[in-house]
Amino acid sequence: MLSALLGLCLAAQAAPALAQVDLAAIGRDFTGPRTQVAVLGSTHLSALPKDYDLQALEPLLERLAAFKPDLIAIEAVSGEGCDHLVRYHELFDGAAESYCADTDAARQATGLDVRAAVVAVRQRYAQWPAQPAPAQRRAIAALLLAANERASALAQWLQLAPAERRAGDGLDPALVAQLERLASGGRNENYRIGAVLAARLGLQRVYAVDDHSADRVVADAGGKPYEAAVQVVWAANPYPFGEREKAYLDRGDLLGLYRFLNLPQTQQAAIAADFGANLREPSPARYGRQYVAWWEARNLRMAANLREAFGNRPGIRVLDIVGASHKPYLDAYLGQMHDVEVVDVQALLAPGTR
Repeated sequence: MLSALLGLCLAAQAAPALAQVDLAAIGRDFTGPRTQVAVLGSTHLSALPKDYDLQALEPLLERLAAFKPDLIAIEAVSGEGCDHLVRYHELFDGAAESYCADTDAARQATGLDVRAAVVAVRQRYAQWPAQPAPAQRRAIAALLLAANERASALAQWLQLAPAERRAGDGLDPALVAQLERLASGGRNENYRIGAVLAARLGLQRVYAVDDHSADRVVADAGGKPYEAAVQVVWAANPYPFGEREKAYLDRGDLLGLYRFLNLPQTQQAAIAADFGANLREPSPARYGRQYVAWWEARNLRMAANLREAFGNRPGIRVLDIVGASHKPYLDAYLGQMHDVEVVDVQALLAPGTR
């Protein structure tokens, strides 16, 4: 027995260690400044009471504007992504209906379906002037609505003088009404933070980097048994900070809420209660681990979409606005990229920061 154990120990010692490339070392030497990326974990504003005063976002917007991002990204599916979800509808468990807007009104106004509008928007931005005329903003807003890029359309609309926010140049009255609804009642962080901040900073678009193509994992996971198993985990491990968040909301302190949501200890506990608990889900099919696989694949694709968005502009400042549970994953994935510096969001939101 002793000789057998000794043999196993010697074999273990002789086993070669996994050879790995030191990617961090490769990324220590490059030309120019690092690309700075700040990932802001957000509450979903659509879940707030309809009469909640979103003017309370102003202190948050002031601090984010002080970062002076050159590019703003949001948790929305791009027009190209929506076109893919629609074309392969059977694979994605109804994701297009959940995450993509109806573009029929914009198609009627412009004559373009989503695919054609995405191409037209790309061509228009390639020739975009430094000082666009109001007619150019109206025209591209119409194209953006047809391309399922509503937040970017709103960013253009908000940069028009009030007298120029009217029909014309591709915008018909139905599209004007749609933009006005987004401007006044779009209770969503993509609009109230992403588009508003883009317009304030003079940016010409926001970048939709969410991705639901991983929803095929959910579609293939087993239907009701899968859903039931994950629901059991959630019931046994509720979100631990509901009361804390409500206290911030009740006193109108949205800046304080965002500081709290972006604390590492807050995120650690929230992730442990959801994805950590699902890793231990005991069903023979390992439904909880399938759920985590979906979540990781989705975040990896979001990170890739974001990397692509600033790929042609190395050295800029980037702000990515996502649901709070995405932030730690995106921070981790972005931190592995050669010339990217992940910015400490807490420093941006700190008291006294402007």
